[in-house]
Amino acid sequence: MRAAVITVSDSGYAGKREDTSGPAAAQMLREAGYEVVSVRILPDGKEMLKKEFCRLCDEDLADLIVTTGGTGFSPRDLTPEATEEIIERKAPGIAEAMRLHSLTITPRAMLSRGTAGIRKQALIINLPGSPKAVRECMEYILPPLEHGLAILKGEAGECARP
Repeated sequence: MRAAVITVSDSGYAGKREDTSGPAAAQMLREAGYEVVSVRILPDGKEMLKKEFCRLCDEDLADLIVTTGGTGFSPRDLTPEATEEIIERKAPGIAEAMRLHSLTITPRAMLSRGTAGIRKQALIINLPGSPKAVRECMEYILPPLEHGLAILKGEAGECARP
């Protein structure tokens, strides 16, 4: 499966802050057997992110797109809104599972507004912005995602895990 990682951060995009969340997500995806086809940093807000989502999904460039950042309460944290404006179907259980798991680690997990959904044959998942939270969420969701992506791609019979 092919994966893309998008870090959403004004300061990262401007080169004022080193992105550690995106590389953490990309490394975990590679270790899980994904081909990471794109790792980008985009500014907070919706328009550039929506355009990149559509490019990756509509041109069938990635099967899984994970974002880091832009899921909090800041006025420019609009990653969930950008995601929901371009998806065709919601996948609420993924974001609910990440929040539930994260709540066992920190009560601040309730402040994450991340979402997940499907456009064409690609799954988009919003992760929190910290590398620690990225690792915790990815460790939790990666194993069952294999089956979900196989179903999405019409390859469920080839998926080894139940």
